[in-house]
Amino acid sequence: MRVLWITNILFPAIAEKMRLPKTVFGGWMYSSAKRLVEANKHLKLAVATVYNGTEFISQELDGVLYFLLPLNGINITKYDKALEKHWKNVVEMFDPQLVHIHGTEYYYGLTFLRTCPDIPVIASMQGIVSRCAEYYLAGLTTSDILKSITLRDLLRGTMWSERRTFEKRGQYEIETISRLKHIIGRTSWDKVHALAINPDINYHFCNETLRDAFYEKTWSYDNCEKHSIFISQAGYPIKGFHQLLKAMPFILKQFPEAKIYVAGTDITRAKDGFVGKLLRTGYGCYVSRLIKKYNLEHSVIFIGSLNEEQMCQQYLRSNVFVCPSAIENSPNSLGEAQILGVPCVVSYVGGSMDMMEGDEKNLYRFEEVEMLAMKICHVFSECREVNLTMQNKARARHNGDVNSARLYQIYKELLQ
Repeated sequence: MRVLWITNILFPAIAEKMRLPKTVFGGWMYSSAKRLVEANKHLKLAVATVYNGTEFISQELDGVLYFLLPLNGINITKYDKALEKHWKNVVEMFDPQLVHIHGTEYYYGLTFLRTCPDIPVIASMQGIVSRCAEYYLAGLTTSDILKSITLRDLLRGTMWSERRTFEKRGQYEIETISRLKHIIGRTSWDKVHALAINPDINYHFCNETLRDAFYEKTWSYDNCEKHSIFISQAGYPIKGFHQLLKAMPFILKQFPEAKIYVAGTDITRAKDGFVGKLLRTGYGCYVSRLIKKYNLEHSVIFIGSLNEEQMCQQYLRSNVFVCPSAIENSPNSLGEAQILGVPCVVSYVGGSMDMMEGDEKNLYRFEEVEMLAMKICHVFSECREVNLTMQNKARARHNGDVNSARLYQIYKELLQ
């Protein structure tokens, strides 16, 4: 069986081999690929993705054939017809029996569908960007946005421009799903929206396998930093960081030493001087204003981009993990926290509630920052032990062997 994966990120192995920048995102796909190849000796896997370069590259590593398709000056909204000739090269060199597109958020998979319509294709839904566009501003008002426009926004686009980017990507996504006969999902939310776009599509259920480091360790209250909050992403409005900041004054009244640890770049650029502040994003400016408004300068700590092991350790050090997004499908960050046994507080949006079945007391409406504060304070006061029910559910949901076997079964069904 020859299967071609189309991914939106470079896998670590090929990035290191070609001395290309690595990404901290998408590690779960790499873990899934390794398990799939190891468990199925008759499967030959190729992985293709675009990269910011000028040469078409093919390279075999550890039994996997990698294709790097050049997209000089990557543009995620302008359809690049030049990719079509590269897909023809890929098909000629690998001759796939089946193609698996990982994620419908970008047009790269669509270029393959338009170029090679006779090869069986299935796609996995990650986010649903055509729906996310509606929630992108996450409650920010026109006044909030206007007051936060920076020099960088004037040069590269405001939060409204960023929402339009999501909308454009959503148009490609809708065409992609409309062209497909088969799709893989994992939540009631993604199933509903896949069928809303294409009522004739065949929906296949398969959970995701997470990164290897998260399967062996367990959170302990005794070893965590008391009253610490961890959020894994805060780079743009849809992730809801501003809602957590609005909840902090209520939390600090009960727990004045509470702190928020934020993974990723410091979007406020508070330490970059005057020029840095001019070049921060509008959302970074808005977050900075909230931090100042609520006197949170000593309560919010940006800890930078974390690799797999660092991320795992940060979960274990945290008293609670919060996912305050305006919309999600099934956030892998939540799955990682649950596997480790970290207490979680999650907004009731998208497919997140499917992952919180049995722990509904820690769900809240995205808009209700007072409820968010109350849920976090409840965790600080009451949660001393790992919720074994949730941890066991998460470990069953993200069981790598089970998910790999299910994915291989889907491939066989399609080829038959």
